Amino acid sequence: MKTTLIVIQNAADHADAKRLVEKLMGSSDPQDGARMVAQARLVEAYERAQWPRTAPALPVLLSYLMDQHSLSRADLVPLLGTSSRVSEVLNGKRDLSMTMVLATGLCR
Repeated sequence: MKTTLIVIQNAADHADAKRLVEKLMGSSDPQDGARMVAQARLVEAYERAQWPRTAPALPVLLSYLMDQHSLSRADLVPLLGTSSRVSEVLNGKRDLSMTMVLATGLCR
């Protein structure tokens, strides 16, 4: 299939480019495989620029992990020291110290 790659500059181009990748995936022509890879890379570059990944804030990450492991704030007291320290960490007012991190037993 003879096709031109789409340079993605906006949402409409992005949608068109994703449709083209799907169309090229179904082709048995080896040249279309190369075109598909090239267009997929253009899609990926656009998506990374539009929606960059960022690391979650510590309180968000801890809350998520607590939820996933059915932990309460009280469960963190032995690891972080006191209930007020747990509160400070979960409210973003205090970072984890190396002592707190080592208390988890995950870093040995």
